[in-house]
Amino acid sequence: PVALRNNPRGLRMNIARPIQEPTDVDEMAEAVLRHLAYTVGKAEDAATLSDWRLALTHAIRDLVIAPWFDTTRRIYAENRKRVYYLSMEFLIGRLLEDAVDNLGLGETAEAAMERFGLDYRKVIEDEPDAALGNGGLGRLAACFLDSMSTLGLPAMGYGIRYDYGLFRQSFENGWQVEEAEDWLSQAHPWEFERREALWRVGFGGRVIPTEGDQARWEPEDVVLAEGYDTPVPGWRGRWTNTLRLWSAKSERLFELDAFNRGDFVGAAAPAILAQTISRVLYPDDTTPQGKELRLKQEYFFTAASIRDLVRRFEMSHHYLDDLPKKVAIQLNDTHPAIAVAELVRILVDERGMGFDRAFDLARGCLHYTNHT
Repeated sequence: PVALRNNPRGLRMNIARPIQEPTDVDEMAEAVLRHLAYTVGKAEDAATLSDWRLALTHAIRDLVIAPWFDTTRRIYAENRKRVYYLSMEFLIGRLLEDAVDNLGLGETAEAAMERFGLDYRKVIEDEPDAALGNGGLGRLAACFLDSMSTLGLPAMGYGIRYDYGLFRQSFENGWQVEEAEDWLSQAHPWEFERREALWRVGFGGRVIPTEGDQARWEPEDVVLAEGYDTPVPGWRGRWTNTLRLWSAKSERLFELDAFNRGDFVGAAAPAILAQTISRVLYPDDTTPQGKELRLKQEYFFTAASIRDLVRRFEMSHHYLDDLPKKVAIQLNDTHPAIAVAELVRILVDERGMGFDRAFDLARGCLHYTNHT
């Protein structure tokens, strides 16, 4: 809608339609070489295995973008109801092989890599495994997104963009040793930073009575939630949904006064404390600080997601009473259960709705998956 307002004639880029037949080997090899030079910035004789993998990823990603845009247009044009899947985990794994398989380009990609003297399996396995989950709950979330794309169901996943996944495991003297899983140490070409998707999430503070029965919450601390979108193509790429992961950032990135006083650590403290929220999946919660951090994580991504989906609804609908007709919010286990209170709070405090009406609308939108 914003793009069409800025472009009143409705002009669109000449983007290919979703592919119906696999791209041939010549075209695939040419696309890989083009991205190796112009996206990765490497010549053939200087390229590492990681460079080739990034070039292949961008070549495959190009084929995902058109159906992704097309899917979004269709959802708005047909005024479709959408599923919003809130999950603390999305164990999405290696996305390159998943996209290649869904597009039916496995043999083509393998043959293209062989032309450059590369082992296709080694190229595929060079991609860092996004360890954004620890097992069944996270794998279920990833599979749900895949299957909803395959079935052509409008859906969007919401979670946290952890800097470090669950952990890298090793053993010393028979004991498990856990190290940070730094999946973002390399470029992650599947995600798109959405700086316009930026929400303020409050913590602590006080509630101040205003007129009548109304009140205003003044948070003590505020963290920014910035969205990163990943396309999720279904089988044969005919429908592509979105996974939006939130990264925590500080409103105050740097305290210049503290720095000038020589307090170099204190100068960066606001940014460090904010980023802690999206730093690690499942921080240890045997301490009070760990318990507080887990609760902050749960509220952080849930609050940002609720705000984001309400904004999407209000872009094309004028009556909040229609919310359950167009919005289904699926809560993947207890982690995002605070969405019940948060949706009611937004409707009451920020939209001026009565509690009973807000609670009925929340009941009409919210659904729950139990794992235990």
